[in-house]
Amino acid sequence: MLIDLHPLLSQTGKVNKLETELEMDKFQSRSGTYAIVTKKPMILEFTNIGDGKVEIKADIDIELDIPCGRCLELVRTQLKIETLREVNLSGTVSEEEAALDETDFIEGTDFDVTKFAYGEILVNLPMKVLCSDSCKGICNRCGTNLNHGSCGCDTTELDPRMAKALEVFKSFKEV
Repeated sequence: MLIDLHPLLSQTGKVNKLETELEMDKFQSRSGTYAIVTKKPMILEFTNIGDGKVEIKADIDIELDIPCGRCLELVRTQLKIETLREVNLSGTVSEEEAALDETDFIEGTDFDVTKFAYGEILVNLPMKVLCSDSCKGICNRCGTNLNHGSCGCDTTELDPRMAKALEVFKSFKEV
């Protein structure tokens, strides 16, 4: 969804508040694709602070299903994002702003709500999600979820430096 911010620039101090639905049903990034389970309307507030600059306040409230980092069970994760951004719509960009180039959601005076929301969700996404602090994960041999019970696999890890010695012992057992 695009919002034209040109009418806002006519008067310093002018405020434009609106609620809009988030148009995404899933969130896709390099780390994976996560279903958006619930989403509340996004609240946006644009304020003209003068000199062609606009302050953007946004409140985003969504719940995602993200797999646990150990056992891969889906974990309902709530993100409540409150952000405050200042963007320059005058066309003159300082060196600092050009280096950061964090305004891919603004083109001219058009504000892209979806791109803005995507960037904010991406920045606020947790690094690692666990179903519980005591999650045991999955067996690295058979893939069984160890939170539901033991799988019976041999989990003894041997020192690789002793592998040749183990082969010698195994050859004597077979004789």
